[in-house]
Amino acid sequence: MVQQQPKQERAVQTRDSILRAAAEVFDEAGFAGASINRILKRAGLTAGALYFHFASKEDLARAVMNAQSDSIIPWLKSEGLQRLVDITMVWAYQLQVDPLLRAGVRLTGEQEAFGVKDATPYQEWSQIMTECLEVAAAKGELQAGVEPAELAEFVVEACTGMQMYSAVASEARADLADRAVRMWRLLLPGIAVPAVIARTQVDPARVQAVIQDAGASRATAARAAEDDRRTTEAAG
Repeated sequence: MVQQQPKQERAVQTRDSILRAAAEVFDEAGFAGASINRILKRAGLTAGALYFHFASKEDLARAVMNAQSDSIIPWLKSEGLQRLVDITMVWAYQLQVDPLLRAGVRLTGEQEAFGVKDATPYQEWSQIMTECLEVAAAKGELQAGVEPAELAEFVVEACTGMQMYSAVASEARADLADRAVRMWRLLLPGIAVPAVIARTQVDPARVQAVIQDAGASRATAARAAEDDRRTTEAAG
């Protein structure tokens, strides 16, 4: 059992390395331009390692498409309506800096070109947002008549169109956060009670600071863990 854990950890790390490398290549070249050899070269791994985790390039593309929430959910600390707003603020920021999220969004949009028709990414976001809004409703944050699932699906639809518009209208979606702020400025008066509108923070700088600070802390922890591992190996 003691020996099994490092193998499992290595398998998880290998899968993550493949997924990240594939995301970078898909982000740069799309599905058609992303060859398995190019992905393997980027990951620094063998074909055997890739096919142990993914059956095909299509399977790998699906995994990237369906990993979008991994770029956003870990950064969230709020709940209710604020959590929903924060999802969109983190999403707007991460689309500029995280290839995994960008590739997932790109592949979701062009999936029919490689023979896939999978609504899972949209449905997953709708479910995540519905849960936020159900909490908001239970806390009395929403106006009467606001149906969580309906509103959640609308926000997913709005964000989908918004990022497509931003990708064309600005360099590297630089204006996406401003568009998200405008969306909430227009939406909040129609869905939230006045007291909640007053305390809901729609601030891109707030979530950017949280992500950057947390990223620095994780990098420090990772370096410390690596130093401990090397010390342990040297002592052994």
